[in-house]
Amino acid sequence: MTELRLYNTLTRRKDVFTPADPNRVTMYVCGPTVYNRAHIGNARPAVVFDVLFRLLRHTYGENAVHYARNFTDIDDKIMAAAQAEGVPIETITKRYEDFYRADMGALGVLRPTYEPRATEHVEQMIAMIAALIEKGAAYAVEGHALFDISADADYGTLSRRPMDEMIAGARVEVAPYKKNPGDFVLWKPSAADQPGWESPWGRGRPGWHIECSAMIEAHLGTTIDIHGGGLDLQFPHHENECVQSRCAHGAPLASVWMHNGFLSMDKEKMSKSLGNVVTVGELLEQGHKGETLRLALLMAHYRQPLDWNERLLEQAKAMLDGFRNAIRSSDAPYVEAEVPAAVLDALADDLNTPAVLAEMQKVRKRLTTAGSETEASKARSELEEIGKLLGLSSLHNTIFLKPATLRLQGQNIEVLVSDQRIFRYVADRTAAKAAKNWAEADRIRDQLKAEGILLEDKPDGTTVWRRA
Repeated sequence: MTELRLYNTLTRRKDVFTPADPNRVTMYVCGPTVYNRAHIGNARPAVVFDVLFRLLRHTYGENAVHYARNFTDIDDKIMAAAQAEGVPIETITKRYEDFYRADMGALGVLRPTYEPRATEHVEQMIAMIAALIEKGAAYAVEGHALFDISADADYGTLSRRPMDEMIAGARVEVAPYKKNPGDFVLWKPSAADQPGWESPWGRGRPGWHIECSAMIEAHLGTTIDIHGGGLDLQFPHHENECVQSRCAHGAPLASVWMHNGFLSMDKEKMSKSLGNVVTVGELLEQGHKGETLRLALLMAHYRQPLDWNERLLEQAKAMLDGFRNAIRSSDAPYVEAEVPAAVLDALADDLNTPAVLAEMQKVRKRLTTAGSETEASKARSELEEIGKLLGLSSLHNTIFLKPATLRLQGQNIEVLVSDQRIFRYVADRTAAKAAKNWAEADRIRDQLKAEGILLEDKPDGTTVWRRA
């Protein structure tokens, strides 16, 4: 494969990706604030960086890639939702964490290596805030701790905005105790009826930006290889992460910053405030398959805007059906195959998924026009391997509903090879559990659940499955 080049928001160019340690490649992507169901716009970064996660594992090895995606489980919106229902915030956060995992699992998104929760890292946040105050980059006043943006001359280098635009864009709270209007909250007081933690500045809770910096340090280190998220997070969230981590550690937070483009709904920006969002759950309930949604999200380059509409979904379904039908109609056996070099080159070019899909169409055509079983087997197997790399699970290692005959205790028993695929998944999950790879075991379980297959672990260590 050619060298991996990723568009770095910090440098505004495609940079050759060189991890600090090829044996421990680190990536962090900002995850959801769990107070509601994820809409399809929220799913775009999950799918985009899942493809990058798969590519990195393909390149450096599965065990070499350490990927963290957090849950923000303390937030004013969460507290408002809990108050409205009269329940503890944990009830809200647990509910929507479960929804998020199920929805992303339906889209074929692998579970990250780490899924840290903000509330489990408050001690680390307090320690980082204290270090910033000691270094003179932050200050405490009236129960608050605030970052002093004048303490770092490089503030704004990620978003490249003038200071007045940053202050206006951050919609900062005007407070008389701030040294500068753009100073942002690291810690704030909690009312008696609000969740809070004891700190040197009084009982309170962390600000949003400090959460990710502390969780990155806890799980991945001081400087990571890749930090990703949606374009909406570039400022103020990522800008503030940048500066506070740089001042706390004297080192950059990330070598590469990546941001995916916005989703629009019928050419209008998708926004909860506009009421034009559709959740992943709603789309699944409408009968759309998770793989169709995933493929639709990959049909445009991740940095480009994507208009979400019925025509896009129809195109994705037709393309996916074309790939599946080509495999289904082929009698050629699966053989060991590599992902075609052209596909790897396209992915290595800043995750150029539209180019990958064009290459897949070429492979599909080779399969349907193959003049020999050898040619057909190679094309079919390549198509499956590409599907695996893109997270299109129905394309790899399966022959849809083709009967196969097994012999068991002297009897011929006809089963569906689609069932054999389930057996393979169960075997893969058993192997993952034996290796204590709980994230992969959970990922397989969630994927099968999204396909209507329920697994049950028996006390004797065996696993059985049934259709929902």
